[in-house]
Amino acid sequence: MIRKIIEINEEKCNGCGLCADACHEGAIGMVNGKARLLRDDYCDGLGDCLPACPANAISFVEREAAAYDEEAVKKHQAEKHGQPLACGCPGTMARELKHDSDEEKPSFAQSRCDTSAAPLTGAKSQLRQWPVQIQLAPINAPYFHEAKLLVAADCTAYAYAAFHEDFMRGRITLVGCPKLDSVDYSEKLTEILRLNSIKNVTIVRMEVPCCGGLEMAVKKALKDSEKMIPWQVVTISTDGRILE
Repeated sequence: MIRKIIEINEEKCNGCGLCADACHEGAIGMVNGKARLLRDDYCDGLGDCLPACPANAISFVEREAAAYDEEAVKKHQAEKHGQPLACGCPGTMARELKHDSDEEKPSFAQSRCDTSAAPLTGAKSQLRQWPVQIQLAPINAPYFHEAKLLVAADCTAYAYAAFHEDFMRGRITLVGCPKLDSVDYSEKLTEILRLNSIKNVTIVRMEVPCCGGLEMAVKKALKDSEKMIPWQVVTISTDGRILE
């Protein structure tokens, strides 16, 4: 049948995967670093993916295509155990992680008196979701609902010994490095803030100048999301101290 369906210009596609995240039906996937329409019958022709594409690589066309199969889409969604991410790698399947004890702990501010103390023996991971890289994280996932969001430079967890206990506990964690990743984090973070009910945002960065890019990206996202979300910035020194 002739119907309206999306078309992806692979030359324009920058491989960000935002369209795949936005396609709830699973019609779009990433193949060799480019977005591709995997199944015509999964595409409803409504174009939720269009506004998600920063490269304007997606458009509508009318062509011969299989009819939208709502039942097949529902079955496909029901079979998923998690939300597969844009790159298609099984290791990047979005998952919510549970721990034995998720009760609140005194904030990092109460730990400043003894920043040299080693973490307790047998300390447990406080990671609440997977993946953690900003570039791999889905825009809309169940664990973002009413979440306290931690956006951290990836070096901070190595510099600050009690990072899990003092920062990650009770928060959803996203990490990145603006010096190594040649992307604008603010665009994806804006969508995460805009589409989800985030309670507050904590930015943890290193004292080095390049980490300012991460802080600026989060601040821009907070502004562009047009939401009043409480936020704070914590700076870690290269020798593992919290700086005022």
